[in-house]
Parts: sequence; structure tokens; C-alpha cells
Amino acid sequence: MKEIMAIVRPSKVGATKTALAEAGFPSFTCQVVLGRGKKLMDRTLASAILEEGEVPADHVGEALSEPLRLISKRLFTLIVEEADVAPVVKLITDANTTRSPGDGKIFVLPITESYRVRNGEQAADAY
Repeated sequence: MKEIMAIVRPSKVGATKTALAEAGFPSFTCQVVLGRGKKLMDRTLASAILEEGEVPADHVGEALSEPLRLISKRLFTLIVEEADVAPVVKLITDANTTRSPGDGKIFVLPITESYRVRNGEQAADAY
């Protein structure tokens, strides 16, 4: 078993859950998360805007006024059989690709055990 963790744009939640459900993967968790990637602020753009004398009151101004601002994203977590990892990663990638920075990240981790809380059952089908 593998755990797939996918961090995606909030605007892509609907497309992601639809793609997963239609492909037979309706069991997942989705959470609101905050974070940021490696991309730094474009200093040339920042300088040009700041030379105008004021910081814009929109999202650009917010990014300029707080260069390490955490960005709201959504975290999908699902447990799949090893054979399903590649198809699920492709589904998530296809549903979220805009070809722009910030499209997200996908991580795949091993699951060594799982337990059903209701009855303590430990089994491969307890996920």
C-alpha cells in the first residue's frame, strides 16, 4: 500500500475529486493547508512597482509586502495499492496542470500497517 499526498490549488479541488471518483478512487481526505514552494519573488517586478510610490492593494501588493507569505492550498491524501500509484498520480497531474508555478506537488510514501478503529482489524483492506 502507498499513501499519495497531493498539494494542489484550491480552485482545482472540484476537478481533482471528480477525476478521482470517476476513476474508482472515491476514498480520500482533503484538507486546507498553508505553505509555499521554492519560487522567490521577482525582485525586478517588485522594484518597478515600488518605484511607483505605493504598493497596490491587490494580491500583487500583498505578495510584495510579505515576501514569505504562506499560500493557501489543498492537500489530498489517499491510500492505494502499489499498482494504482502511477494511474492516480496521472489523474491528479492531469486535473491540476496549468503549466504555471504553483500547480502543486505530489508525494508517494509507503504504508506499512493500517488498522480499522471500529474493531481494531489489521489488514490490507482496512484502508
